[in-house]
Amino acid sequence: MTTTPAGPATPTPARSWRATAAACTTVVLWASAFVSIRSAGEAYSPGALALGRLLAGVLVLGAILLVRREGLPGRGAWRGIITSGVLWFGLYMVALNWGEQEVDAGTAAMLVNIGPILMALMGARMLGEGLPRRLLLGMGISFSGAVVVGLAMSGHGSSSVLGVALCLLAAVVYALGVVSQKPALAYGSSLQINTFGCLIGAVACLPFTGVLISEAADAPMSATLNMIYLGVFPTALAFTTWGYALARTTAGRMGATTYAVPAIVVLMAWVLLDEVPTPLGVLGGLLCLAGVAVSRSRQRPAPAAPALPVVEHRPDAERRSARRP
Repeated sequence: MTTTPAGPATPTPARSWRATAAACTTVVLWASAFVSIRSAGEAYSPGALALGRLLAGVLVLGAILLVRREGLPGRGAWRGIITSGVLWFGLYMVALNWGEQEVDAGTAAMLVNIGPILMALMGARMLGEGLPRRLLLGMGISFSGAVVVGLAMSGHGSSSVLGVALCLLAAVVYALGVVSQKPALAYGSSLQINTFGCLIGAVACLPFTGVLISEAADAPMSATLNMIYLGVFPTALAFTTWGYALARTTAGRMGATTYAVPAIVVLMAWVLLDEVPTPLGVLGGLLCLAGVAVSRSRQRPAPAAPALPVVEHRPDAERRSARRP
């Protein structure tokens, strides 16, 4: 199956609603991933956890692709698929898993949330998307909220130079992966792009196969189930809904939407882990949500100027009136 890039379609209310629902699904599932990573990371090393998660994602995405008979994406998609597969599906997941073991959760959250800012800047530079004022203002508000959430979560662990570097690396490759994936979505569906991106990420993580097998033999069932959950929902489902929404908006706006993740993580940790949020954490979560609302709002069009009366110019009538005494 070969597809050609299509021009931007005019968004209808139905399409806009679906894209918003897809983005919300992604944000909620990615927020839940932090809870599962915390559990699975106690039994699995960073590379093994990434590989197990990607293998579960490939199985689910591949099965859906076969059932839907979508086939291969267009030739123009493969550059973006390979780049995003190696960087976002592969390197990002390993670096993030490893970085979160070297620094406390608050520091990791603050560093990784540099990614959406880099995404907006790269989208403007590499994709010509522009940087609207509301997007920049909203991202500034959200990032300040992410910092506040990070400060509220800090103080319960230690940080190392290696951990900081790994979290910064995760933020950079996350942004590069998204910006690389955006053009590929013009040549194939989100399901196609993410299925093969996930497959390439899994291939890149194959050196961790031996570690995964040995750790799976000793890991508790809860950790393994959390790893499978990460592959099925935050990877297979969430990356597909992300691609669907990304194809219908800019990389910068989608990146700004992910700033809702810290707020949802605070709520989920309260509900699922019985971790009562501090007032500082609540404040940071509210700032994140407020920034997302600002960045995704659309500027109202300027009111049209009132139409001036049209005066019909009739030169013959003017000449006749000028001859009268």
